[in-house]
Amino acid sequence: MEWSDLKLFLAIARSGTLGAAARLLGLTQPTMGRRLRALEASLGQTLFQRTPDGFVLTDEGSIVFARAERMEEEALSLERELGGHGRQLSGFLRVSSSDWFGTHVLSPVLAEFSQVYPKVVVELLTDSRLLSLSRREADLVFRIAPFSEPDVISRRLLRIEYGLYVRKGIDHPVAFNGEGSRLVVMDEAFESMPDVQWLKRVLPKADIVLRSNNRDVQASLCAGGAGLAVLPRPLGDAISTIELVDLGEPPPGRDTWLGYHRDIRRLARLRALLDLVIERLAG
Repeated sequence: MEWSDLKLFLAIARSGTLGAAARLLGLTQPTMGRRLRALEASLGQTLFQRTPDGFVLTDEGSIVFARAERMEEEALSLERELGGHGRQLSGFLRVSSSDWFGTHVLSPVLAEFSQVYPKVVVELLTDSRLLSLSRREADLVFRIAPFSEPDVISRRLLRIEYGLYVRKGIDHPVAFNGEGSRLVVMDEAFESMPDVQWLKRVLPKADIVLRSNNRDVQASLCAGGAGLAVLPRPLGDAISTIELVDLGEPPPGRDTWLGYHRDIRRLARLRALLDLVIERLAG
């Protein structure tokens, strides 16, 4: 059980609704609902009764609430005792992720982190290479492939949904045909990726006209009318000149994992960044 889950639980118990708790914590209501269900599943207990008037604690929930409040009091006491020493965290962290994830997902979190810990220098490397944590090529890595290295601590962070996009005003293709349609896809080194295989299956007669290993480049080409492109929803939904194409089934989504080397698990500046990332992005 993580402290961030208990903070979420306390917010719901005090506010009485997912919406109010979500606004309090700066999260979305669906994320609050998913994380509450995951917490209840991990405990094997129902913590709230869902009533027309809101969320009411069950007997088990009341037990958790009393303990969680004591944990919160201890956490607040520790913060007061340290008296702002957290701002004295300093040093360097190298973070690695894919290009689009770094730009559209991580950057807002890192900007917030820099406001809280101005003396910690974070270097974000957006690179398609899988940098090695064991060789200290990076301190914290975000990637779509699970970590298998024995000395790496990792966790699933969130699931990213994907969509097929086209510039507004261009005709949508016919599912399981695609004749006359143009595609912008990953380069041949990424030919085996799920979205490329999905495109081949649902639009077998479409023509590949452009390739790129950069999702932002693909999005720009799509917005310019070059062709259809499969894009992560956080990227594609943010571009006003393109729209989703419904072919009856969406492209396969991908899990994003984070990992760091066991030797630096107690590094204070890394823990501070991990806490913020998990609080803002874990769903």
